[in-house]
Amino acid sequence: MATAHQTAGPYWHMIDFPAWADLLRADGPNAGAEGERIVIEGTITDGDGALVTDAMVEIWHADPAGRYDAEFQGFGRCATNAEGRFRFITLKPGPVPGRGNTLQAPHVQIAIFARGLLSHVTTRLYFAAEKLNETDPLLALVPAERRATLIAEPAAPGTWQLDIRLRGGAETVFLDI
Repeated sequence: MATAHQTAGPYWHMIDFPAWADLLRADGPNAGAEGERIVIEGTITDGDGALVTDAMVEIWHADPAGRYDAEFQGFGRCATNAEGRFRFITLKPGPVPGRGNTLQAPHVQIAIFARGLLSHVTTRLYFAAEKLNETDPLLALVPAERRATLIAEPAAPGTWQLDIRLRGGAETVFLDI
């Protein structure tokens, strides 16, 4: 029997705990982790430009050394608020080894679960002014005129802003994974 792909899995309840958006919280698995502390924030809008106020945003990323291991849990989840905003506190990831001896630019994987989506959408957040953005294998596949939809800009010292549009002319580039 086929079932809808609308569930966010057994951890949906985590959006009821805003602390999970702070990957560096004192009682969390990354307490005491070292690296460049950053804030990732943005707004989600739909194809009409309306704020998406009931989405769930999930992030995954490597540690500051570019590793995915048990030492650093690069996973967070939060709900958008009444202004369609999401916000995470974490450490800036490092470059990640890619296929064929390539090096991926530091990035954060973002999944969005929202009303009206039959399946969640996935994208990446890259950091503006990263030298590795020029050679990142995934960014190289994105037409130059659309890459800006994946690149966060500094909003304040240590704060990176990436607004996500689910549809329309300025639609964010989403990944088919």
